[in-house]
Amino acid sequence: QVQLVESGGGLVQPGGSLRLTCAVSGSNPHFYSMGWFRQAPGKEREGISCIHYGDDSITYAESLKGRFTMSRDRPKNTVYLQMDRLEPEDTAVYYCAALRGLCALVGDFYDYWGQGTQVTVSS
Repeated sequence: QVQLVESGGGLVQPGGSLRLTCAVSGSNPHFYSMGWFRQAPGKEREGISCIHYGDDSITYAESLKGRFTMSRDRPKNTVYLQMDRLEPEDTAVYYCAALRGLCALVGDFYDYWGQGTQVTVSS
């Protein structure tokens, strides 16, 4: 079993940046691919990025590539999401999730979820 705790959300002005952190604990965390997702009010959950458990290759949603950067620190069992040039449309609850298997941007495939962290982009 894996436990995930997100942090780093908050209020930021348009054009600003935030870095989200996901602390991973539990059994064999290195065997899990990790994903970032978000859900805005009234909208469906959206896949942002995922990092493969084996080679740390990263897949991004095309619409977010270039502004969002995912990374993983294996010794610290931590996954990050650096978000730059934020826009009001990025306002959402952001979640990290763990998948015992290949990387995917579909949330239904994931086994474990964090509680989420709120990101609000507003002037």
